[in-house]
Amino acid sequence: MAHHRSAKKRIRQTAKRTVINRARTSRIRTSIKKVEQAVAGGDHEAAVQALRAAEPEIRRGVRKGVLKLNTASRRISRLSRKVNRLGTAATAETPGTAESALTSG
Repeated sequence: MAHHRSAKKRIRQTAKRTVINRARTSRIRTSIKKVEQAVAGGDHEAAVQALRAAEPEIRRGVRKGVLKLNTASRRISRLSRKVNRLGTAATAETPGTAESALTSG
């Protein structure tokens, strides 16, 4: 146990910051899971919306010192790549208007 007044204050401040940082980390993890669930479900629009919500949350984690910059960049990059792949797969599966115009011709 700390004996100095300043050390006691640091203990109080650390406890308070720990609670805030844990909540922030949890929020970041939740937003990442929402993007991954939307991608797993195959819903491109939901995945894009979830990514738009997750990216600022991840970057805020960097600003607040919960994540390192490279970690955040890597996570955002991987999520973006998953969402983009989902978008290209969705457009490849649906027949294009050019193809239907050729066949109806």
